[in-house]
Amino acid sequence: MRPDAQPVVVGREVRKSFRVGAEKKELIRALDGVSIEIRQGELTALVGPDGAGKTTLIRLIAGLLIADSGELRVLGFDPAADAQPIQERVGYMPQKFGLYEDLTVQENLDLYADLHGVTAEERRERYPQLMQMTDLGAFTQRLAGRLSGGMKQKLGLACTLVRSPELLLLDEPTVGVDPLSRRELWEIVHRLVYEQGLTALVSTAYLDEAERSSRVIVLHQGKVLVRGAPAEITQLAAGRTFLADPLGESARKMQARLLDDPDVIDAVPDGGRVRWVLSQPVAAQERKEAASRNVPDSLPEPDSLPKPRGSPIEPRFEDGFMVLLRQTTAQEVMPAITLERPLSAQSGEVVVEVRDLVKRFGTFTAVNGVRFEVRRGEIFGLLGPNGAGKTTTFRMLCGLLTPTSGVLKIVGVDVRHSGAAARQRLGYVAQKFSLYGALTVSENLEFFAGAYGLQGRRRRERIEWALQQFDLGRYAQLASSELAGGYKQRLAMSAALLHEPEILFLDEPTSGADPLARRAFWRRITALSDQGVTVIVTTHFMQEAEYCDHIAIMDGGRVLAQGAPGEIRRLGRAAAGREPTMEDAFITVVEAARAKESAEERAA
Repeated sequence: MRPDAQPVVVGREVRKSFRVGAEKKELIRALDGVSIEIRQGELTALVGPDGAGKTTLIRLIAGLLIADSGELRVLGFDPAADAQPIQERVGYMPQKFGLYEDLTVQENLDLYADLHGVTAEERRERYPQLMQMTDLGAFTQRLAGRLSGGMKQKLGLACTLVRSPELLLLDEPTVGVDPLSRRELWEIVHRLVYEQGLTALVSTAYLDEAERSSRVIVLHQGKVLVRGAPAEITQLAAGRTFLADPLGESARKMQARLLDDPDVIDAVPDGGRVRWVLSQPVAAQERKEAASRNVPDSLPEPDSLPKPRGSPIEPRFEDGFMVLLRQTTAQEVMPAITLERPLSAQSGEVVVEVRDLVKRFGTFTAVNGVRFEVRRGEIFGLLGPNGAGKTTTFRMLCGLLTPTSGVLKIVGVDVRHSGAAARQRLGYVAQKFSLYGALTVSENLEFFAGAYGLQGRRRRERIEWALQQFDLGRYAQLASSELAGGYKQRLAMSAALLHEPEILFLDEPTSGADPLARRAFWRRITALSDQGVTVIVTTHFMQEAEYCDHIAIMDGGRVLAQGAPGEIRRLGRAAAGREPTMEDAFITVVEAARAKESAEERAA
């Protein structure tokens, strides 16, 4: 952090509202008196729940929107009066960056250079720098549409930097990007800021990314909750954080139990254990005593289970973030979910069987000899880098793609020969929620109920169930395109559960969702699992893999490692004095497999 750095963005009491709904009568205050400073040569992270106002603020700074009131200066200019000089000096990469997928990497770069008036001489100097920075030099003639998700994001960043901006604005640049690509993208951003002196504002749903910034701005409901160094926010959770081994129950069930306790404001699975944050700090002496007994005093003690054995641990940024949110908003009861017809879980019953599964597209093998089993009521995580073959595997499991070879059975039904019969027992939430944006919440549910063959009274009952279970009733007449990300996720899941499937497939369902939405989502998934629903999920949030009973890591169409979360974590390499995280394990496993393959290719 540079105390002498000059602010390049200054906002005072900035307000911006939008009218939404079919008749544009409902007023949404996206920003409500926001005051900020972004200093030169620093990386500032913008975090907050869905609908906090992050994207609106970035668009105001980029000169793409005009504030209703307040003062905003960007690089010395007023966006309301001088948007053009701001746009000439700012590099802005929105959530959905406009790459042209039928153009090559080189053609995309040339197009953006043309749009920004970059001269031939400037291109000769700039292009090699960008190719070296992003490692895209070997792919200049590849179509953008054939790049992996991480490579697309790096190309988007290269196009944003095709001229040298004074201020870089990145709106959730790592959404949908695997941990390896995410690390590479952040290495680029860090070099730009800390070695080349660029000023950057980055909004992110990953709180570990915010922790590595110079400053953090936390937005909630259009207001700034805090501005400061990440360590200052982390310190809010000092004396409140504990880690315990579950006794007589799974980590997921212990987490759900803790979340129901009014003295606990957050709890997450952590390598077979549970990490939780108390609503009030424990005094130093009390913590010492609790550590010696290995039992925090303030935890609930249900009659059927002993107290969790916990030890005080150092807080992390995410713990402080959750404390901050709970200080400013009433703690919402984390909703579980109740099925009308719970499934009886037969011990050890295999409901998904995959053996030697292969899928080829012409000469390209997307899935190569994959095998795993999933049992009734389990949560199974399928992890891997972008392009690893996860989504192709998913689509074969759901009967949307026909395997080239191998065995694929859903509840004993061979999907290759009886796909329609198997699909009736499945629910599927796609990576990009397949909602109809122009239809209201109710109309979307009506459509999907019809698609699943629900009629008459049963149809009405299931739609009412969905609106009630997912707290969507107040948004029933709102177009789904106008829902916040967390509510779009709720609607997509409620639609997938209308016909009460036995197996639920979730393809990166929390991509871009904030921490609160992710916790509510997993509370529902835990409840579904407890009621016998089998869940198969892909995710790029490695912390979410902790909720799974079993995990498989894929790359290059193959399964590289399988096991319970604790077993997988032990495969990771971490810095001295620190236990490996799931992300450490993921990166270690994938890099080792790639290094082995590269060595074999050289030897051949």
